[in-house]
Amino acid sequence: MPLIDVLGIHSPLVQIILRCVVVYVAILLGMRLTGRRQLGQMTPFDLVLILLISNAVQNAMVGPDTSVLGGLVAAATLLFMNWITGAATDRSVELRKALEGQPILLVNDGQFIASHMKLAQLTEELVLQAIREHGFEGLEQVHMAVLEIDGTISIVPGSSTTVRTRHHVRAVRPGGN
Repeated sequence: MPLIDVLGIHSPLVQIILRCVVVYVAILLGMRLTGRRQLGQMTPFDLVLILLISNAVQNAMVGPDTSVLGGLVAAATLLFMNWITGAATDRSVELRKALEGQPILLVNDGQFIASHMKLAQLTEELVLQAIREHGFEGLEQVHMAVLEIDGTISIVPGSSTTVRTRHHVRAVRPGGN
């Protein structure tokens, strides 16, 4: 006996809402488990995957309902779930780390960190591409390369000096910030 029947929920709109919540949580966890590359370092294959996932879960969210109202309820539920997730991660550092992860150091003093690269599911070629996109010719010019939580790769040049403050350490380029 389906859970929706057990709970006595027979309204199609309430069913759409519940289905959307389940799909949102499942996709959120799936994206988290597959890593950050899908965000900032998206390849054409990643785009195809996202489009196929959206098509695959459409029926799971709205079931047989093909009405405009059903689609609007599904969209509103997904937007609400996204808003709730954002508000929850703003309030909880632990939840933010669990859902968004933490930055990963990929290059330190011009050397790849192989274990971190493997964890981030990135190749040396992709990191070298990011280094070139930041205007550097090679790995030897890089002090640090960091995979940020949004999937982008930040580069700190080898020529930067470290400035210590009471709470933060930041790199400063010669002649400015």
